[in-house]
Amino acid sequence: MQGRNWIMILIAAGLGLVAVILANAYFSGVQEQQVRIAEQQKLARIVVASRPLEFGAKLSPENLEMKNFPADSVPQGAFRSLAEALKDNRVALRPIVPGEPVLASKVSGTDGRATLAALLPEGMRAVSIPINAISGVAGFVLPGTTVDVMLTRKIQGDGATSEDMRSDIVLQNVKILAIDQLADEKTGEPKVGGTATVQVSLFDAQRLAIAQRIGELSLALRNVANDSGAGFATVTNRQIGGPRFYISARNQPQRVFAPVAAMPRVPMPTMGVQSTYIAGPKMTVIRGVNPTEYAVGQLRGW
Repeated sequence: MQGRNWIMILIAAGLGLVAVILANAYFSGVQEQQVRIAEQQKLARIVVASRPLEFGAKLSPENLEMKNFPADSVPQGAFRSLAEALKDNRVALRPIVPGEPVLASKVSGTDGRATLAALLPEGMRAVSIPINAISGVAGFVLPGTTVDVMLTRKIQGDGATSEDMRSDIVLQNVKILAIDQLADEKTGEPKVGGTATVQVSLFDAQRLAIAQRIGELSLALRNVANDSGAGFATVTNRQIGGPRFYISARNQPQRVFAPVAAMPRVPMPTMGVQSTYIAGPKMTVIRGVNPTEYAVGQLRGW
């Protein structure tokens, strides 16, 4: 009985070994066939993603593969071998979809750290600005979106009051790199953060640093397909529209004015009509055809 079991185990092991050999031969034959096709059709072999790669995902033989690509259309920075792509423990710095060429600009270099600095193009800087649910467009400002940066501050000048405000467009078409510590561009869920990290030039980074000190910054989400600028307009509180209302202070004591004695009446001769001459302000009331004059009292200060 035991001998029969050993025989079955040996047969299963042999079949498994044969299956592995046949699979390796098949895949080797497929690769060799692809190489021959590339040589015949003058195609190039480059590394592409075989599985979705998220920000920070480590490159491995399980998520990479070689594919034929037109030799005259090979993207700059493409890897020509798996060994070259896997060197230095590289990780993805941007999301990469299956079949997309893996480029040097989309992965890290030595030691494979997924840092935000690696996402910055040459000459650009990353600057963080404070936001909240209102200035951050209720959390719809996400990594990868583009915004305009607005500055709201008081109007300067001797004739300006604390209610006189102005709003200026400081920067236009600015890319959001991260919200708080989240830098994944594939995130689609709204997230209210406390800071937004933007990609700007060195000069614009200095402008933002000053703008944060003189007023309140807010973001305006814009269409990523429309990168045209609309000019830097300034809006004040007088341009919001509608009449300006003023409400006086409440619970104020009413002013009481002392009555003024009526002006003295002086008799004046008339032609058949009784009349009275009044020295000072007066009012005439006509009853039928008989006019009668009355003195009008005054309030001091009016």
